[in-house]
This record gives sequence, C-alpha cells and structure tokens, in this order.
Amino acid sequence: MAELAFEILLDDTLAGVTSVSQLTDLVNKRVLSLINDFEDAEWRYPKFQSYLWDNIAQTALSEKERSALVNQSHSSLIAAARNLRLTDKDEIGQGSEIAEVFLYGLMRHRFGALPVVPKIFYKQNVQDNAKGADSVHIVVDGDDFTLWFGEAKFYNSLADARLDSVVTSVMNSLSTDKLKKENAIITSVSDLDGLPIAAELRDKIKAALDNRESIDQLKSKIHIPILLLHECSTTSGANDLTDTYKAEIIAFHKDRADAYFLKQIAKSAALHKYDDLNFHIILFPVPNKKKIVDAFVQAVAFYKGQN
Repeated sequence: MAELAFEILLDDTLAGVTSVSQLTDLVNKRVLSLINDFEDAEWRYPKFQSYLWDNIAQTALSEKERSALVNQSHSSLIAAARNLRLTDKDEIGQGSEIAEVFLYGLMRHRFGALPVVPKIFYKQNVQDNAKGADSVHIVVDGDDFTLWFGEAKFYNSLADARLDSVVTSVMNSLSTDKLKKENAIITSVSDLDGLPIAAELRDKIKAALDNRESIDQLKSKIHIPILLLHECSTTSGANDLTDTYKAEIIAFHKDRADAYFLKQIAKSAALHKYDDLNFHIILFPVPNKKKIVDAFVQAVAFYKGQN
C-alpha cells in the first residue's frame, strides 16, 4: 500500500473519541481526521493539488484505459482531464470532482482499496452508472471482501445545515433499490474482471452481489466512507503545524463527527439493519476553497489543451 501523503490526527471508533453518551457504543462508526502541512508559513497548496493529479486517472479513466496508458503519466493526465466536465456551477456544488478524486486517493492509500466503478468516468459517459455513490471500491482481506460506497463533499463550512444535507444524501443512497443498482453496475462493467484478485474471489464477489440475493446478507460487508473537505478558519489563520493548531482541529472534528452521527442516528429507524453498516466520517480542512477550485479548474483546462 502506498504511503498516505497527509498526517492523521484521529483514526478511531466514534466510541473511542466521543463525549456524547448516545454515541459511546458505536464501534462500527469511525472518525478519520487528516491535515496538510505548511511550508514557508503557507499551507501547502501545491502538495494538495499534486495529490489530486497523482490520483486522477483512477477516477476519470476506465480500467481498460488505465491499462492502455500504463507508464504514460502525461498521457493519462490528458485523457483524464478530457473526461472532466466540471459541471457544478453553484457555489455549494463547486469542487465535487475534487472531493471525489481525493476520496479515491484516500481509499487506495489508507484502506488498500481496489476501484471497481470509476464514477467520474461513468458520470461523463454513461449517466445511469453515475447515480448513487460517489465512489465504489472493494477491499480484499484474504479470501473475503468488503464493499465501500463513498460520499464526497467539498464545503465552505461544516455548519449543521451542511451536515443535514450529507445525512440525507447518505441515507437515500442506502435504500435497497439503490444498493442493488450499485451492485448491478459493479457486476455489469468490465472493471471488476480487471482487478488483480483470484478468480475464486471474483466469483464469490459476483455471487454475493447477484440481485437475486437478499441485500440483508451484505449489510455487514458494506462500508460508507463520507469525505468532508471543508474550508476552515483555523487553518486559514495558521502558518505552522503546531500542537495548538492540531489540538484545535481535533476538537473541531470531534464536535462535527458527534453532530453528524447524532443527525444520522435520528434518521436511521427507517433503514433496516442500520446497525450492521460501517460508517467512516473523514474530515480534511483547507484554508480557502475557492483558491483550490480555481487552481484545479485551470489545471484541467491546461491538460485538456495538450495534444
């Protein structure tokens, strides 16, 4: 597994970090808090952008295209950029592709995941396959597997109203119909056949995802990583990776994780076997969302113009 480029501040069960009594027994709900570092008293924007472009081919190209462009990194960037339409025009929605790419990188580097449906690729090419989760991965553990259906957002704040919309989106994505649709997409696209896993395990995955099987049997294998990239006044006011800065981010992320899961639990009664599902809230602060989005859009335009 490749080394993660960012420092981890928290990686624990919600039960291990919360002070809210309602949440102290939630061991299959986890909190992951990460931060970028500083250089010359500036948050490292170039490092963040490089991470996006180092991972973009995983999200915007199909497995077949990635294989055809192996060892051709420049060609991969051009091909990936051409699949990015950056269609979000409203301020809240801008940067969704950035969040999706970032989550793909984290899935690979933190969880050792294998991509099975590169959502940006299908979002630009086959609309039906783009609906539902923002990322779809499989994590292999010996002769078994888990399914990861990700949600990725880039917000200018983590106010409660933002968390409400995330909870609604996540819970809607977990209906039986939506999960079966995701499973059908996984088994119908060719990417699954290209993964470097044993044939017996591939057959086991396909059998488990067969729509004739009850989704109830899969619930304990399903993980929901929820990435919240967010603008952060503490980060914009910092110029060094001090213990004080880290402590402030940890406290804020604990508070937002508590708030998120309290809101999600309040809506969980309608979801059968909710307690079997595994959730991971992933929080990453940035100093200025607009600066990141503008730089990414400019880079996309540059690579699209390459021959």
